[in-house]
Amino acid sequence: MAGFDKTALQGVVDTSDWRRLGWTIMTHFWFKCFGTFGFLASFFAAYFYLLNHPAYPVHVIPVTLVDRLIGFEPLALPVYFSAWVYVTLPQMLVPTRREVIVSGAWMGALCLTGLAIFRFWPNAVPPSDIRWELYPGMGFLKGVDATGNACPSLHVAASVYAAFRLNWQLPALGLPRSANWANAIWCVAIAYSTMATKQHVAVDVVAGAALGAVFALLARLEMLRPHGA
Repeated sequence: MAGFDKTALQGVVDTSDWRRLGWTIMTHFWFKCFGTFGFLASFFAAYFYLLNHPAYPVHVIPVTLVDRLIGFEPLALPVYFSAWVYVTLPQMLVPTRREVIVSGAWMGALCLTGLAIFRFWPNAVPPSDIRWELYPGMGFLKGVDATGNACPSLHVAASVYAAFRLNWQLPALGLPRSANWANAIWCVAIAYSTMATKQHVAVDVVAGAALGAVFALLARLEMLRPHGA
């Protein structure tokens, strides 16, 4: 093709960047996988214990105008579940065991903070008049994960924490700016899905986003702090 500029294509798709991304993911791959599995198993054990054994009377989180505007949308369920893939990405996209452990430790501190809130201030969203049995996927979710442990939404908190870290990590991996946009859209979609599936209300989402942002910024400050000074 006459006049074809190969450098223009390279500016859009640099195969070396994608190879570096693949190498980063596969470095200590099983350490990342088993560490993530162990973390999630421990988290869910504590989460469901607190959900089923509240230490104090359960406080109902109020509904706001935002919740009335966002209707029930069963098609949001896959996005809701995708959070459990999304929140693992910051750990998968670092090349050293130390970075995996540090990133996971900050996520663990975030989750422990949320669990402490649920321990001393059990809360839940108001019951809905939706017939969940008409939506098999939703019926399963409501049967496994009742709408307790609501505020702050740890679904949103973990996603916002992951979004911040990915926003800092993706450019360092040489990925185009569109990757950051995709990251932001995915995070916002997850936050929306928590309300569209009626697992959370707007107050939960705002509180979860604040919790996730605080821990992400604390982790960033620690990352930028000179070590050994």
